[in-house]
Amino acid sequence: MEPGGQDINLNSPNKGLLPDNMTEVPVGPGGVCAPADAAGAVLPEGLTEAEAEELRIELAKVEEEILTLRQVLSAKERHAAEIKRKLGQTPLNQLKMNLSKSLQEVQMSNAYVKTSEKIGEWNEKVTQSDVYKKTQETLTQAGQKTSAALSNVGTAITRRLGDMRNSTTFKSFEERVGSMKTRVSTGREENGSANLHSSDSKSQDTAPF
Repeated sequence: MEPGGQDINLNSPNKGLLPDNMTEVPVGPGGVCAPADAAGAVLPEGLTEAEAEELRIELAKVEEEILTLRQVLSAKERHAAEIKRKLGQTPLNQLKMNLSKSLQEVQMSNAYVKTSEKIGEWNEKVTQSDVYKKTQETLTQAGQKTSAALSNVGTAITRRLGDMRNSTTFKSFEERVGSMKTRVSTGREENGSANLHSSDSKSQDTAPF
């Protein structure tokens, strides 16, 4: 192997390998070596090392500001949660308030107002149409006929019951029921008198002289 670390023997397995102390130099368009930043990355075309360093410093500042803002936001959120807890604003109550507010916003939106007006116009057109009026009249007439029919049925039933009460069969049945009641009452009175006489007799027989 030649001094310098590169093997120029064509049959050597180390042919064409660069030594450890040499690095590959980036090449830009036209075979010109492109500048590299401190990290070894190739700089965009037209950007000098000084400009790149400036941008790196600015990026570090922005990232630091972002981190600070995140910490401040997190602290503010915790403070707001503590205030809500003291006010009794639970997550459920907060959800209800948000839903109510969203619903109110929807009702006040132009789309909702226009839709409501359109539905009102359609409803007016439908109720004023001949088809709707005829259907309503038909339903009204049907309801009246049904009421009249039910009234006639009730009248017929009442009349029928009256006829039954005035019939000979019903009167005979009432008379039989009345006769049965009289007999039952008479039988109870007779049994009561007999029991009373029997008690009096027993009392006299067992009375001491």
